[in-house]
Amino acid sequence: MKKPRQMTFTPTGFEAYRKPTRRERFLAEMERVVPWAELVALVKPAYAKGTSGPGRPPIPLERMLRIYFLQHWFNLSDPAVEEALYDVSSMRGFVGIDLGREPVPDETTVCKFRHLLEEHGLGKRIFEAVGAHLQRQGLKVSSGTIVDATIIAAPSSTKNAEGKRDPEMHQTKKGNDWHFGMKAHVGVDHKTKLIHSVAATPANTADGNMIEKLLHGGETHVWGDAAYAGRTERIQAKAPKARDFTQRRGRGYRYLSDYDRFINRARSRVRARVEHTIGVIKRVFGFVKVRYRGIAKNANRLFVTCALANLFIARHYLFRPQGA
Repeated sequence: MKKPRQMTFTPTGFEAYRKPTRRERFLAEMERVVPWAELVALVKPAYAKGTSGPGRPPIPLERMLRIYFLQHWFNLSDPAVEEALYDVSSMRGFVGIDLGREPVPDETTVCKFRHLLEEHGLGKRIFEAVGAHLQRQGLKVSSGTIVDATIIAAPSSTKNAEGKRDPEMHQTKKGNDWHFGMKAHVGVDHKTKLIHSVAATPANTADGNMIEKLLHGGETHVWGDAAYAGRTERIQAKAPKARDFTQRRGRGYRYLSDYDRFINRARSRVRARVEHTIGVIKRVFGFVKVRYRGIAKNANRLFVTCALANLFIARHYLFRPQGA
């Protein structure tokens, strides 16, 4: 009887055919594009104040920031990211944890760090810092902005300790369906697809009412879907030189003319680029549902997610040799 072959951990064993996983390749790219030194310096004053006092020494700030970003990239809760770090070696390597010397930060430590960032409004400042970093790398904000909004669902069930839904979330009708949650509003550069403006509101907020908050003021062209129709005066109040290229919409029972449809198709070719950016937030990073109660906490998450989405979108540009 033939003896079974014995497995070996030598390079000539099963590890000889190992190749990097998609997760490992993704984390290697993020290692290169995230401006770690700048973000650590930004968070350091709040972190130093929040961790001062007697007790064991605080966990290094960059390590906590890396764990926080893992939560956004892989849509992980506080307990889930602790579990993932024990389970996935590539995540531990990215964070810099050696289980032979130290444990993974527990979910309470992760939760406290998140609350610290929320308390000091650091989500928005991280978004702004990443935007400034990308501009220094040559990704300038152009004179064209695409505006759009997307619904982030919230639990509609009342089966919780309070026996009621989140009072800061609201429902809205889209097509024939009702949705409950918040709405993420973004202003996206029409050339680079990078997000330069973000706002979070309850889901029943009209898209067009947020248009001023999504413009930087230097636009000459503004694109948007039919929800932004009729906001020309509001656009020009924020960006005096801007031309309104939002989709045309029929009034009452009057259908759009053939010319109006032609105009809408032409504008849609540019406007559709915003869907790629929203796709990164919702499909790549999985931000389709709120994780916390209240608009403020989820807005903080939205700002950080948009900052990381910009780095993800710009990664191939940032990898190019200087002067290429």
